[in-house]
Amino acid sequence: MSTTRATTKDHSAVRTLLRLWPYVRPVRARMVTAACVAVVASCTGLVIPLVLKWMVDGPVADRDPAGVWLGALYLLLLGLAEALLFGLRRWLVARPLSHVEAEMRADLYRHLQRLPVSFHDRWASGQLLSRGTTDLMLLRMFLAFPLTFLLVNGVTILVGVIIMLLQDWTLGLVILGPAIPVIVTCVLFERRYFHVARLAQDQVGDLTTVVEESVLGIRIIKGFGRHRSQARAFRELSRTLRGTELRKARLLASIWGVIVTLPEIAIGAALVLGSVQVADGDLSAGTLVAFLSTALALRWPIDSIGFLLAISQDAASATERYFEVMDETPEQEAPRRGAGNCATSPHQPADNNDGLRFHNVRFRYPDAPPDSPPILDRIDLHIRPGESMALVGTTGSGKTTLTALVPRLHELTSGRITLDGQDITELSRESLRELVAVAFEEPTLFSASVGENVLMGDEEGNLDRALAVAQADFAHALPQGTDTQVGEQGLSLSGGQRQRLALARAVVGRPRFLVLDDPLSALDVHTEAAVEAALREVLAETTALIVAHRPSTVLLADRVALLSEGRIAAVGTHHELLRTNAEYAHLMSGSDRMSESGLMSGSGETEDDR
Repeated sequence: MSTTRATTKDHSAVRTLLRLWPYVRPVRARMVTAACVAVVASCTGLVIPLVLKWMVDGPVADRDPAGVWLGALYLLLLGLAEALLFGLRRWLVARPLSHVEAEMRADLYRHLQRLPVSFHDRWASGQLLSRGTTDLMLLRMFLAFPLTFLLVNGVTILVGVIIMLLQDWTLGLVILGPAIPVIVTCVLFERRYFHVARLAQDQVGDLTTVVEESVLGIRIIKGFGRHRSQARAFRELSRTLRGTELRKARLLASIWGVIVTLPEIAIGAALVLGSVQVADGDLSAGTLVAFLSTALALRWPIDSIGFLLAISQDAASATERYFEVMDETPEQEAPRRGAGNCATSPHQPADNNDGLRFHNVRFRYPDAPPDSPPILDRIDLHIRPGESMALVGTTGSGKTTLTALVPRLHELTSGRITLDGQDITELSRESLRELVAVAFEEPTLFSASVGENVLMGDEEGNLDRALAVAQADFAHALPQGTDTQVGEQGLSLSGGQRQRLALARAVVGRPRFLVLDDPLSALDVHTEAAVEAALREVLAETTALIVAHRPSTVLLADRVALLSEGRIAAVGTHHELLRTNAEYAHLMSGSDRMSESGLMSGSGETEDDR
């Protein structure tokens, strides 16, 4: 998915780059010191032509070998001083700028954790990854080099031009001739290069997304033999990026051609005119040598303008991309409605032991058209304390969306959800998510050990108990036991093993409220029965909402709610709904063949199974 964004026409690179000031401000002293050192070093280089003038008009003209050696010593000392000063500048900026980059990366990561799920649904992971790596590297390069040397080179050119005008104003005017064309070229370059640079960075994000998805989905690619089509898609994106980079190169070549050619022509003209003046006796040879040496010393500051502007524009577009994410509104805590409830312990949200309630809940995704029907509409549901309720419905009826509202992964459009009588918006998200544990149908494991993945649910929880409840004792038989690294996405484990570890993560903290989204879908019949038997003990101690598709999972619950077209169509026990609701009976087709003993025992075995 591409998230390439068009840039605005009133773009200002300076205004964009100024947004970096809060990060640069803590290290501004060293940055300013480094810039001053670089200015002194650059201006030291401009003293060398003056020493050459003294040598040519003095010791060389007077045939004084001692004076020539003395002048050579001066030149050596000036060269060493220039080199040492530039080395000092680099030392001054290296540590603070690596700190700036680290702080920006940490802020980006921290902000991403606080952004709502809807943001992550819209944005491709490769785009976010490129902002946290490539873009921040460009910003560090800009702060380390172009930011300083745009100032240093500007001061150097100004001082050099003054020196040349003082030596001979006519030759100085010849050298200044290309100034206006160069400035116009830079302005045009700045406007055009930014948009191409931004496009290239967005395309790098798209390419990163493809690589990441291909690596994570390598089993699907290989399983369906789609490696050639994936390779073609990658090559097409690479070809597009290559074309954009070539556009950048053409723009850079054009400005470099102007910036390099015009000053060279001016220097050649000054050489011819100055030689004529020396021949006529109107100018000393030493002055001409010093003038031309100064002009040649200014070649790098002038030639580098295009290069520095290019990096600055890359940095401006990287800054814009970085703050596109940072400007996104994070999850906000709603105003608290009752001051009396605020002081309640996180694990005791209110004195009213009322369980989990949905009060006239409506939900529509934030990016959905305003006139579109809501995903969930007028949901009224009460799960009593200590009760387990199964949520059943057809695919697309809104079951997963409803469960995501309880831990506030999405915000309600209207209505209320209460936990023991307290509105969930009156709790901080941290406190709410300590109360509510979740397990999703598609389990996500991290590149960490089995134990670390499970204890993510509660660092102080009982790991062995959680593994036993989830029938995940296989973890003890792994090469390093619960310290075994499961690898990225946990793909080194089977689907059922991943699901059991995700379930163990949900129950490890003995949560007051438990939300399970079809947590047993990947388990075989025998393992499912064992998990259900152990899970019943957990459900007896908590208030649970369980999305269920299998009759055996439904039997875990005390009551069942049927969700149909975004509304609660019926609530009752499994037996009641089988007898009174045709839609439920159809969803549970086959469950009517279960024996009464099987229903009572909750084993999930059908007569056919037996």
